[in-house]
Amino acid sequence: MARDISTNKFAAQNRKARHDYSINGEIEAGIALMGSEVKSLRLGRCSIAEAFAAERDGEFWLINAHFPEYEAANRFNHEPGRPRKLLLKKKEVVKLVNATQRDGVTVVPLSIYFNERGRAKCNLGIAKGRRQVDKRAAIKDRDWKRDQGRMLRNRGGD
Repeated sequence: MARDISTNKFAAQNRKARHDYSINGEIEAGIALMGSEVKSLRLGRCSIAEAFAAERDGEFWLINAHFPEYEAANRFNHEPGRPRKLLLKKKEVVKLVNATQRDGVTVVPLSIYFNERGRAKCNLGIAKGRRQVDKRAAIKDRDWKRDQGRMLRNRGGD
């Protein structure tokens, strides 16, 4: 039986993005989807782990996102790997274009979810790639903050 993830907040998440990239800003964008893609997304089958957003002709497109075919759509199905248009305001497009022209900056999807009106939204991150050393430092800081919180909780309980 297919599972409906409408009770979850996210339809798809890119958990690895926050590890591989340093996220400098976030923008919410709509996604132009076909009906069968929405059905597949509601079932939670979408994968955005390898996806990124790129600018073509003044518009941003979600590339490499995988929305598997919806079996019940029959002949009205979609291509699983096709580029999908991101719906952004002109100011947001200009902001993203300016950001991506800098060295080493890219736009990656962090999550796809349905808002309270039932519209599919994509949370985009303006990201700069991390080197292996930076990843280790981020893990070290996160672990230290976790240990620090534990020590403060244990000390406060005495």
